[in-house]
Amino acid sequence: MEPLAAAARELLLVALEDLSQEQLKRFCHKLRDAPLDGRSIPRGRLEGSDAVDLAEQLIHFYGPELALEVARKTLKRADVRDVAAQLKEQQLQRLGPRSSALLSASEYKKKYREHVLRQHAKVKERNARSVKISKRFTKVLIAPETLEHRTLGPAEEPEPERARRSDTHTFNRLFSRDAEGQRPLTVVLQGPAGIGKTMAAKKILYDWAAGKLYHGQVDFAFFMPCRELLERSGTCSLADLILEQCPDRSAPVPQILAQAERLLFILDGVEELPAPGPSEAVPCTDPLEAASGARVLGGLLSKVLLPAARLLVTTRAAAPGRLQGRLCSPQCAEVCGFSDKDKKKYFYKFFRDERRAEQAYRFVKENETLFSLCFVPFVCWIVCTVLRQQLELGQDLSRTSKTTTAVYLLFVASFLSSAPAADGPQLQDELRKLCRLACEGVLGRRAQFSQKDLERLELLHSQVQTPFLSKKELPGVLETEVTYQFIDQSFQEFFAALSYLLEDEGSPRAPAGGVGALLRGDAEPRCHLALTTRFLFGLLSAERMRDIERHLGCSVSKRVKQDVLRWVQEQGQGCPRAGPEGTKETQALQGAEEPEEEEDEELSYPLELLYCLYETQEEAFVRQALRGLPELALERVHFSRMDLAVLSYCIRCCPVGQALRLDSCRLAIRQEKKKKSLVKRLQGSLGGSASRATVRKPLGSPLRPLCEAMVDQQCGLSSLTLTSVELSERSLQELQAVGTAKPGLVITHEALGSRPKPPEGFDSAL
Repeated sequence: MEPLAAAARELLLVALEDLSQEQLKRFCHKLRDAPLDGRSIPRGRLEGSDAVDLAEQLIHFYGPELALEVARKTLKRADVRDVAAQLKEQQLQRLGPRSSALLSASEYKKKYREHVLRQHAKVKERNARSVKISKRFTKVLIAPETLEHRTLGPAEEPEPERARRSDTHTFNRLFSRDAEGQRPLTVVLQGPAGIGKTMAAKKILYDWAAGKLYHGQVDFAFFMPCRELLERSGTCSLADLILEQCPDRSAPVPQILAQAERLLFILDGVEELPAPGPSEAVPCTDPLEAASGARVLGGLLSKVLLPAARLLVTTRAAAPGRLQGRLCSPQCAEVCGFSDKDKKKYFYKFFRDERRAEQAYRFVKENETLFSLCFVPFVCWIVCTVLRQQLELGQDLSRTSKTTTAVYLLFVASFLSSAPAADGPQLQDELRKLCRLACEGVLGRRAQFSQKDLERLELLHSQVQTPFLSKKELPGVLETEVTYQFIDQSFQEFFAALSYLLEDEGSPRAPAGGVGALLRGDAEPRCHLALTTRFLFGLLSAERMRDIERHLGCSVSKRVKQDVLRWVQEQGQGCPRAGPEGTKETQALQGAEEPEEEEDEELSYPLELLYCLYETQEEAFVRQALRGLPELALERVHFSRMDLAVLSYCIRCCPVGQALRLDSCRLAIRQEKKKKSLVKRLQGSLGGSASRATVRKPLGSPLRPLCEAMVDQQCGLSSLTLTSVELSERSLQELQAVGTAKPGLVITHEALGSRPKPPEGFDSAL
């Protein structure tokens, strides 16, 4: 680079020394006011500069190749075209065509942006209908990384920064500098399945191409779906992957890679990345090296491949165990789904017809449970799809759903009920085969299926293919390769769970290994099987099993529920811990500075088990299951609101003698509006049953949902132990009120330091 810089400096000096003082002044003015790609030399460095200073500043700020291009274009804008032409001619003579080729990356940007705008102007919905991204995209809430835990004062509650709607300003803030002035190079968007991570990532790519995001910071942005990269056969280099996304084969890929600090890679779905095996132990370090998809992705994530490039990573919250050692100083944000306002906007965008949109939205709004579930965009899409079908058929909008599992089942039932009655037996047989395909894929970690896979199960051209499977054609070496995948990954996991109920374990068509293959079949306890397991629990409730028989016309296996119950009770005999799918903050992804002994920690396994029990919404089953877990111990969990709702539901249903221990947990929950304290409410109605908390109920203190559950008459909790959990005075008051309402409940609080003095009028035996 040094000889090139010296040659460029000399060329610039010759050109600038030919200018008069007036021309040089005009050159400085144009250089300042017409920046290249949003970047310009600061004004203070240009004032009073002569030709030597300007040449040095141009080389230092832009580098030798870009400095020559900037100077040539600025000379044209300053109306010194003859000098600009001389500079170009001398540049070719001195540096040859090689330099012009290096500059072509800058000229290629416009062509590439236009290509991205064309390619991503429309997105395919799950039913394969294409819609404009600008018309369908509805803003979701994005919460920045939770602030470091701080010591609370006597009447304080922790107040993390509020979630923001995903507009251009919020997207730009993802890569903004922190308090120390450091700009993150890796940003993680995390959240549960269907929450809108992929759509947000695609909107970021589209807005970048439209010139709305990262102006003057990012020259090229590339969208990389991790699952597809991991499943493609053979090897490829990062350069090959970049070339595939360009509009033609003449893209100057080496020159694009040479300016890694101007690149953005969007890695969608990195939870699919497997733990490194012997062949994947060393991540790829050379962008020109042909390697497996896992090695290329591993190199990007760990910053050994193009360390200066920016990464935008989307992942489910269950993935931190595998990502912990790969991500380099990530800045995390949580995708929280739709606000109530944006739910309404989505309905009106979906239906287009204002009258039907209002009718459907009013129905869902009056059903509090269903309305609360619609904060997940994919669930919202399912609800809208079902309601549109019911409205078109003139049906009454009367069916309701209480859980995510119920919503998915409603969607499948709605499809089957619209088919002619004569097709019922054939449809039921095809549904079983579809479930078997899904289960094979989930257990084998496959999302793409070949035409032979569909032919083997007689699903090709079946009635269930179009609504539930999408077709994708990929250019192959000799011929086009056709693959199929479920309309959404979560649908594959739902059908996989359903397969266990539709086939008896003794049947030759049943999933290999029975339900045990799902519950015990992962070395990292069910990390990639977490959502399938939750769906299975949700389908086991008596109400869901009746729905399957009534609406799908399929008989269900009664053995599965007993097998699952037996498995849950076995967990009390000792089970490894795994990361819960629904936990919305993760220590591993946050990159927070924690003590060294927590370096390899994973999130509390029992919380994931509680999520599964919550999905059943069957109190008798939950109570019976928890008898095998006499003590629930949750360690180092940063509770989200949903986490607390799940824990509270299970504690309300727990059997007599149950113990709960929270160790080193954090309770920093986003607050809505203040509510009358539980202390005052309990003083007036200690003998009555406490009102039941819901996910959407405003919180007075982070512990309120748990306190309300503990005073419920059905709750059999005998002891609560809080170790190294900081509580505000308000939280302590509510715990003391619980102790007064339930004298037999032993509450122990071992704080990190001195705790606030208990208020007057309450027992201080906590």
